[in-house]
Amino acid sequence: MEDGNRPGMKLNGDKDWLVYLLKCSDHSLYCGVTKDLEARIFKHNAGTASKYTRSRLPVELVAVRKDLTKTEAFKLEYQIKKLPAERKIPTLGNENFENDWC
Repeated sequence: MEDGNRPGMKLNGDKDWLVYLLKCSDHSLYCGVTKDLEARIFKHNAGTASKYTRSRLPVELVAVRKDLTKTEAFKLEYQIKKLPAERKIPTLGNENFENDWC
């Protein structure tokens, strides 16, 4: 039987995921999920992270929500992507928004 509490073992509930919002050179917004924001932004600006941002370089980080589980992060990303552009940045910055979709 596996023990999820062993030292060095990651638990499914680890809050090391984040949702980020990028502003592209054409002023559009791109929302994504990652565990390593610095590496992900580097990949976006190198043109290797997504088809969408590849043709809209450079990109700039405009908002981030940290300390999420993987499930929470992907649920929040889904909700953010459904919003109109003018509500995405304020919503991602609103710590209470997660209560609306959990």
